[in-house]
Amino acid sequence: MMLAARPADQIVRWRLLLSLLPLTAWQTGRGQLLYSVAEEAKHGTFVGRIAQDLGLELAELVPRLFRVASKGRGDLLEVNLQNGILFVNSRIDREELCGRSAECSVHLEVIVDRPLQVFHVEVEVRDINDNPPVFAATQRTLFISETRALDSRFSLEGASDADVGANALLTYRLSSSEYFYLQVPTGEEQEKPLELVLRKSLDREVSSQLLLVLKATDGGKPELTGTVEVVIAVLDVNDNAPVFDKAVYRVRLLENARKGTLVIRPNASDLDEGSNSHIFYSFASDVSPKIEATFHIDSASGEIKVNGKIDYEERELWKIQVEAADKGNPPMFGHCTILIEVVDVNDNAPELVVTSLSLPVREDAPLGTVIALISVADLDSSVNGQVTCSLLPEVPFKLVSTFKNYYSLVLDSALDRESISEYELVVTARDGGSPSLSATASVSVEVADVNDNAPVFAQPEYTVFVKENNPPGSHIFTVSARDADAQENARVSYSLVERRVGERALSSYVSVHAESGRVYALQPLDHEELELLQFQVSARDAGVPALGSNVTLQVFVLDENDNAPTLLGAPAGGAVSELVSRSVGAGHVVAKVRAVDADSGYNAWLSYELQPAEGGARSPFRVGLYTGEISTTRSLDETDAPRQSLLVLVKDHGESPLMATATVLVSLVDSGHVPQVSSRASVGAAGREAALIDVNVYLIIAICAVSSLLVLTLLLYTALRCSGPPTNGACAPGKPTLVGSSAVGSWSYSQQRRQKACSGEGPPKNDLMAFSPVVPPGSGSGDSGVQEEIFENVSTIILRHISWL
Repeated sequence: MMLAARPADQIVRWRLLLSLLPLTAWQTGRGQLLYSVAEEAKHGTFVGRIAQDLGLELAELVPRLFRVASKGRGDLLEVNLQNGILFVNSRIDREELCGRSAECSVHLEVIVDRPLQVFHVEVEVRDINDNPPVFAATQRTLFISETRALDSRFSLEGASDADVGANALLTYRLSSSEYFYLQVPTGEEQEKPLELVLRKSLDREVSSQLLLVLKATDGGKPELTGTVEVVIAVLDVNDNAPVFDKAVYRVRLLENARKGTLVIRPNASDLDEGSNSHIFYSFASDVSPKIEATFHIDSASGEIKVNGKIDYEERELWKIQVEAADKGNPPMFGHCTILIEVVDVNDNAPELVVTSLSLPVREDAPLGTVIALISVADLDSSVNGQVTCSLLPEVPFKLVSTFKNYYSLVLDSALDRESISEYELVVTARDGGSPSLSATASVSVEVADVNDNAPVFAQPEYTVFVKENNPPGSHIFTVSARDADAQENARVSYSLVERRVGERALSSYVSVHAESGRVYALQPLDHEELELLQFQVSARDAGVPALGSNVTLQVFVLDENDNAPTLLGAPAGGAVSELVSRSVGAGHVVAKVRAVDADSGYNAWLSYELQPAEGGARSPFRVGLYTGEISTTRSLDETDAPRQSLLVLVKDHGESPLMATATVLVSLVDSGHVPQVSSRASVGAAGREAALIDVNVYLIIAICAVSSLLVLTLLLYTALRCSGPPTNGACAPGKPTLVGSSAVGSWSYSQQRRQKACSGEGPPKNDLMAFSPVVPPGSGSGDSGVQEEIFENVSTIILRHISWL
């Protein structure tokens, strides 16, 4: 006999419509692709052209690190990177993957880099009819009294089909029987069990046992079937079976309920008397072992209590068949169904998974750069499974929700590796339960260096003092610059800023080691040639593009006593002859030895002394210690030798004094034999004296004018230097070369033309200042010599000032 199956609802009709679609289909919506594939598809089965549907070129799949990640089993589906096709990689069992859920999908994350993009793909797994209907037992025995009234109903547990939709839509057929027919619940009564209805009275004497076959057929193509044998044992007279208050009991039970928690107490009654009305309760004989392990029923009271673990995430609804049997002989049975709905509690903390970290992050990365992808999940339902994510405050990152339960960690503000080189982020996921549960995940974000810092010297200028005559290649200074960047961007190399010093290149004087910054003098330096060497050293890092800065070095060459005094006006033979009258008194200046020293300072400070005569004889002459003037110590007499040879030693004041010698030959003559100046010469001398007076007046006027011009020039020069930027090509005027003679000392600088101090190009300048000796008052030709010396010295001053201007 064929009985009509329960009508399908709207969802079933929709599933039937989907089953008529082609093997695969896709659509876009809300940034997501949807494909469909049948379960149990063979390896390599085409699912969809995922690269084309995502708008990606095949040539860029490998360079952009195209990859597919799925939650749970990640080997079900794979993408061929050569043609961009999504295909089945391993066996897909819908029942194993989703159980009896009406919807079953595999969620994929498609990730590509450069730039980082994330696509969400859902592959719906369509059910095929690969599971036949299965009854809980292969045989079911019913004990029925022969006195049972017509239309009496006996519950039968229906079959179950692991498939869904039309494939799980079952129809039942009972083998032909004159005593029974099958009643299938319809509509709102679908939760009731199948019922075997008695339509003809039983007669144990005619037949004590009946054998029926119940066949279940699903709605798949092709159809699959399952059978169970129903054995009817006809019993004798116990004509009232126990009856429950309700055919279906409904109860709600919190998950994680403790063992021994009362679930429900069903109640049954029996109209018989005596032992035939005594009832004991039990689970139906065909209930699953899982039910028997999870619940316990008291045979006397019928109380059903928790005996095992109740987990909403494992099972949301329990359906239990309960029997009530009396103690008659034979016993009679009543049946009811207990529907236990498990209520979810917030017992599962969220789960955080951080994937696709794009590390390290460049410190110049633009705002909005995706750093990582974060997925969250919570096994609970409703508000207990609603998860929100948050990030610790005061970090330059934020979380952006990209899809349901998916977040992107993106850059929210600018990074600076020199301030913070690494961030330890804590992502917190919290559900909406009460009390809420949370989970955290740590994300370490390393900031990659960018060459945004130039090398920096400790100060913009250094002053170095070096003694002249240094060995070639000697180390004179070390420059050091610090770069706040890292690795190659912080590796500093040094070089000279090339220019010319006078007629020569800077690199002929000094060099700098590229790595250590050590500055070397390539040749001996000469204080008399170069007092100040000013140049720049450049420091550049190895970044791309390279950054650099300069530092100025002022190298002062210190004088060494390497030049002996030089005599001025000495004849080729080295001796000077002088005629002196025997009538001169003590203190008469006979001659003056003049000498200069090319060194400076103490090394150029000269002193004079007279070499003692042979035999220890006392000489009537002496020489001024610092003036070089040779004068008489006493009046000359007849006993003094007519010819005196005076050897004058000229020494400097260096640590290792150097000297020069001058020989003065003095001839003593009587006063009457001293050559007289003729009257014409006297007249000429008088004329020269008058001319000299006029010249002195003019010289005084000229000195005043030149001094005024000098002051104005200095003021103008100072104003220009203060108002304009400094230039590296100007040679600073050197200190005037001083040749001084006085009663207390003699200071001398070289008369040679030399470059005193230069930081650029330009002719060297040399100044000479000469002072006359202090001459004691006296008469004779010495006055004319003094006047002539004054004239010479004043002229020298004027000429040197003009050359300096």
